[in-house]
Amino acid sequence: MIYLFQRFVYQIPRGTRDFTIIEMQNRRYVEEKIRSTFESYGYKEVQTPTFENLELFTAKSGEGIIDEIYSFKDKGGRDLALRPELTAPVIRFYVEKLQMEPKPLKLYYFGNCYRYDRPQKGRYREFTQAGCEIIGTDTPESTAELISMAYNILKNLGLKKIRLKVGNLIILKEIFKKIKLTEEKQKYIIPLIDKNLYEELMNAMSEFRINQKDISEFIDILENSDIEKLRNYLKDNKNVLDEIEKFEKIKNLLENSYKISDLSVKMSIVRGLDYYTGTVFEIEAPCLGAESQLCGGGVYELIELFDGRPSGQAGFALGFDRTIIAMGEEKIVFPKKTIDLYIIPIDEKTILKAVEIAENLRKNGLNVDMDLLRRNIGKALKYASSINAKKVIIIGPDEIEKNVVSIKDMKTGKQETVKIDDLINFLK
Repeated sequence: MIYLFQRFVYQIPRGTRDFTIIEMQNRRYVEEKIRSTFESYGYKEVQTPTFENLELFTAKSGEGIIDEIYSFKDKGGRDLALRPELTAPVIRFYVEKLQMEPKPLKLYYFGNCYRYDRPQKGRYREFTQAGCEIIGTDTPESTAELISMAYNILKNLGLKKIRLKVGNLIILKEIFKKIKLTEEKQKYIIPLIDKNLYEELMNAMSEFRINQKDISEFIDILENSDIEKLRNYLKDNKNVLDEIEKFEKIKNLLENSYKISDLSVKMSIVRGLDYYTGTVFEIEAPCLGAESQLCGGGVYELIELFDGRPSGQAGFALGFDRTIIAMGEEKIVFPKKTIDLYIIPIDEKTILKAVEIAENLRKNGLNVDMDLLRRNIGKALKYASSINAKKVIIIGPDEIEKNVVSIKDMKTGKQETVKIDDLINFLK
């Protein structure tokens, strides 16, 4: 019994993962591609703590989130939580320290997050999230730029089969008002809309005594929206026409200026209804099946909730782990990690010279590994091939005597002799 207990302790916790060398190389490749896209749009990186005050997340998402997160009391009795997402911490950081920075402020971030979730494909208890926030503007062009950046991040990773959906929660709320759906009734039907359960949705609306014509028009708008249809449906509501015009400008920018063709208007996007306040979007990878969403975000209001001064704000979160799974499903080939040089000392007498050369090369910016097992030349070359070394430097007693080394190109097989004093210039 004790033995079984010990084995359990030494196993990885449920919902977490170890990553192999190759997996970590692939993850770093994806991270750098995402980072370079963020920075090409003028975004700057920030970082926040792994744990925050519990109240930060209950203020944003309500007390119900406590059942979904890792919360605890520290030794001082303070209520803390491992971050379940990164938007709230970044906005807390902004309110606390960055409000006086020049606007717009463009921030991006990477970090591990934690949710007490049922583990399944693409969903883990510890996962990596990438995301960004733009603060200080709410123009159509700023929202369109944000959405195009999210789309281009995924395209730059090589994903081809992705779909962009845009909606607008201000417009959706006005539609709710038109068909006289109270907030209590909205809470019941929103999960049905989110899961595209239209038959259940129609039954629920019938039970709410909404007439069949309104139900049919409502379902039609959710399934097949275009801007003109929205404008005609809400033409008597002057308060929302400006928002519809703004929404149309965003759509036109995405299609005509950013050349995004696989875009559809979907008023069924109901994400974060409590704090999202305008245009929202989602990007899906159909290859993932039911759990297909890779990215989501939009225009929101959180700064005021955290006692900051009102300011335009928008952002998105990208499912890092799920994106890597989608890349695998689309058979995207990750580049192999290489090393510049592998040094093979022929015998014990050449080890000191090999170490000296290796250190000199590293100081000159090259990635250098060296045989540390005193293998014969054949086995050492085989190992060099396994770690994708570009070149191999062979050092034997004869080479040391002549102050030279032999360099073998692992791709072409060509081998040549180079003076040690000329080695840096030769390699560069």
